[in-house]
Amino acid sequence: MAQRHVSVGCLSMFSEAEAKSSEEWKTSTKLEALGTMEGELAQLLSTARQESLAHYKTELSGFRNLFARFLRAKPTVEWSKIEPLPEGSIRPYKNLEHVDNKELIASQLKKLVVVKLNGGLGTSMGCKGPKSVISVRNDLTFLDLTMQQIQTLNKTYGVDVPLVLMNSFNTDEDTQKVLKKYANVKVQVHTFSQSQYPRINRETLLPIAKSLEGEDNECWYPPGHGNFYEAFHNSGLLDKFLADGKEYCFLSNIDNMGATVDLPILNFLLNPKDGHTPPEFLMEVTNKTRADVKGGTLIQYEGRLMLLEIAQVPKDYVDEFKSISKFRIFNTNNLWAKLDAMKRNVVENQLEMEVIVNPKHLDRGLNVIQLETAAGAAIKSFRGAVGVNVPRSRFLPVKKTSDLLLLMSNLYDIDNGSLTLSHQRSFPTTPLVKLGSSFDKVKDYLSRFNGIPDLLELDHLTVSGDVWFGKDVSLKGTVIIIANHGDRIDIPPGSILENKIVSGNLRILEH
Repeated sequence: MAQRHVSVGCLSMFSEAEAKSSEEWKTSTKLEALGTMEGELAQLLSTARQESLAHYKTELSGFRNLFARFLRAKPTVEWSKIEPLPEGSIRPYKNLEHVDNKELIASQLKKLVVVKLNGGLGTSMGCKGPKSVISVRNDLTFLDLTMQQIQTLNKTYGVDVPLVLMNSFNTDEDTQKVLKKYANVKVQVHTFSQSQYPRINRETLLPIAKSLEGEDNECWYPPGHGNFYEAFHNSGLLDKFLADGKEYCFLSNIDNMGATVDLPILNFLLNPKDGHTPPEFLMEVTNKTRADVKGGTLIQYEGRLMLLEIAQVPKDYVDEFKSISKFRIFNTNNLWAKLDAMKRNVVENQLEMEVIVNPKHLDRGLNVIQLETAAGAAIKSFRGAVGVNVPRSRFLPVKKTSDLLLLMSNLYDIDNGSLTLSHQRSFPTTPLVKLGSSFDKVKDYLSRFNGIPDLLELDHLTVSGDVWFGKDVSLKGTVIIIANHGDRIDIPPGSILENKIVSGNLRILEH
C-alpha cells in the first residue's frame, strides 16, 4: 500500500511540474508567434507606397493587436462562471414610453446617426456585388428601402438624420456607383470602409500576402462587424458627428428589414427616468424560437454583461446553450451606442471583444484562418449597458431565399420602405419555410415562381427537388412538396394547397 501511495504522490507531483512546463512552453511559443508575426507585418509594410504608408500602418497595427488577443484568449468561457442576469439588465420593450410630442421627437432625432453594415456580398445567394442591391420587394433593394425609411423620417419630423454605410473592400466600389442614383433623395449619406486584414496560413500562423500592392483579394478579408468602432473612428466620421452634436448611433445589418429607427428606444436613451444615467450601449434582443438556437445570447460573466456566441461554448455545454428554456433571448445585432463612449473605448484601447476564428479553404487549396470580432461583443466595455427585449418584428434578416420569399409575399405590407406583418394574418408568428438547394440562388429561385404564392395562412412549407410554382398559388397550414431525384413537380396556376403532402411526378402542361 505504502509503495502505491508513494507512486501516486510522485505521479501527481510529476503532473503539476509537467503542467507548469507545458504552460511555460505554450506561453513562450505564443510570444515567438507574435514576434514572428510582427516581423512579417514590418516586411509587408515595407512594400507600401509612400502615399498609403500611414493608412497601412494604422491597419496593420489594428491587425497586430487582434492577433495578440487571439494568442492570449481562452477559446471558450468557463461554464461555471456564468451568473444569472442582474435584475433590470434586460428591459421589456412594452415598458418603454411612447412619445407623441413631435418637437421632442425631432430634438431627439437630431442627436442620432443611423449606421448600416454593408460589407457583405450576395455570394451565398448566387449574386455578384453588394448584398444591399438585391431586390426585396417591388424591384426595391435593401438600400432603396433603407433610403426611403430615412427620407420619410426626415420629412415627417423636419430633421436631417444622416445614413452611414460601413462597406468592405469587396463592396465599396459598387456601392459608390449605386449611390449616384440617389442624388435627389433628401438623405445625407456617408460611407467608410472597414479594415482589410491579411488571411493567416493555418499551419504557420503567418500572413499569406507577401505585398500590400497588387495582390489578389484572396489574401485579404474584412474582419467582421466588430471592427466598426475602430474603423468608424479612423475614418474621421466619429469626430465629425460628435462635433455636429450627435450623441448616439443606431447600428444594424442592412439585410435586416425590421431594423428601423425606433422612437421609444431613442427616447429611453436620451430621456432617462428618475435621474438615471443613460446607458452607453443598448442591445436589442428578442425571444428565441427553434430557428434561432445558434444565436448569441446575453449572460453575466465576471461581473459584466457579455455576449456569448456558440463558438465560445465548451463542447459539453452546446446543447444547454441551445436550450430555449435556459437561454431565452438572442442578439438581433440591432445596437445603439453612445458616440463619446465609443471614442473613449477606441482611444483608450478598452474594447475587449472576443476573437472569432473563422476557418476558410481557398480555391488554391490552402487552409487559412480569419480573425474576426462581433459588434455586440463590445457591450462589456460600455458603462450601464442594457438589453431591451423587442418584438420579433424588429428582426427580419434575409440570409437565404426562404427569407426572401416571406418578405416578397403578401405576409408583409410595405409603407415608406418599412415592412410590417399583414393585419390579415391571424397570428403574429411567421411561417417556417425550408426551400431545397434548387432554390439557393436568387436567379433560380425567381425562375421557379411564376408568381409569389399567397402565404397568409401558411404555418410550414418544405420544398425539395425540381419544383415549379404557377401563378396565384395559395399555401395554407403545413405544405410539403418533394420531387424525388429525376421527378419534376409543377404546381398548377390557381392551386390551393392546404395541409398537403405532394410527392412524385406532377406536370400539368398548358395547351
